[in-house]
Amino acid sequence: MTSDRGRKPLTAWAFLAPYAVAVGLLIAVPALLNLGYAFTDHTGLTRDPQFVGLSNVRRMLDDGFLLDSVRASAIHLALAVPLRLLAAVGLGLLLAAPRPGGRWFRVAVYLPTVVPDVALAVLFLWVLNPLYGPLNQLLGLFGHSGFTWLSDPGTARVGVALMLMFPIGEGFLVVLAARRMLDGRLYEAAALEGCGPFGQLRRLTLPLLAPVLLLLAVRDTILTLQVNFVPAYVLTDGRPSNATLYLPVYIFDQAFEFSGFAYGALITSVLMVVTAIVITALLLVVRRWRVLR
Repeated sequence: MTSDRGRKPLTAWAFLAPYAVAVGLLIAVPALLNLGYAFTDHTGLTRDPQFVGLSNVRRMLDDGFLLDSVRASAIHLALAVPLRLLAAVGLGLLLAAPRPGGRWFRVAVYLPTVVPDVALAVLFLWVLNPLYGPLNQLLGLFGHSGFTWLSDPGTARVGVALMLMFPIGEGFLVVLAARRMLDGRLYEAAALEGCGPFGQLRRLTLPLLAPVLLLLAVRDTILTLQVNFVPAYVLTDGRPSNATLYLPVYIFDQAFEFSGFAYGALITSVLMVVTAIVITALLLVVRRWRVLR
């Protein structure tokens, strides 16, 4: 018995060891190196960067473009995360019940997720074209003249957020699986009590799926803040008027276009801190909401 108890922790550690090594080599070590480069004059081209203390920090505090980038990222976060969650949760709940052709609808929802980001962005260049794009032609059926999507700051933000509504396959599958795991007897009892479909959604489905929704909100927040480089770079390259100059785009510009590798490393560290603050605030809000409930 004693030997069996002693083997279990060893088995667990043996199982987790490859993941711990991968996290250390692929996340922790690069993060520490990035933080070290942030206090040097490294350009990405020199071999021996020199320590410059807080010079990059002082530059960052006087950088007006960085403020534009933070503002653009915040607006993008407020637009994209609710749209992605609404699309993933709505389609997941709608297609959870068996229906004719449901399998093909589920495939259609997941398909954009396997399309490379660059290909999807190029496709959206056509979708958002003000002259012959299908989105403006669709608006024309309702008597609207359409928009110059990527030439105006407001519509450019909306255009990038619309593109990110399509690759929602992972979130869609999570909601789909979670909804199918709910006990059908709960809905039968609710129906006997006179609770209609919308009442069941509000009183049963959404409360029971709350942990899943929180997980998706945290995941989409991280993705929206840190993995929005390709759509912004291909569609607008940060323009117009820095409206889509998201932090990953600004980091790329500083590190690779202006050879400011050290300054880009510092902004990357700031992006990590901002992401952590947003996630912590989200978790605190959810925790307080549950206490109030």
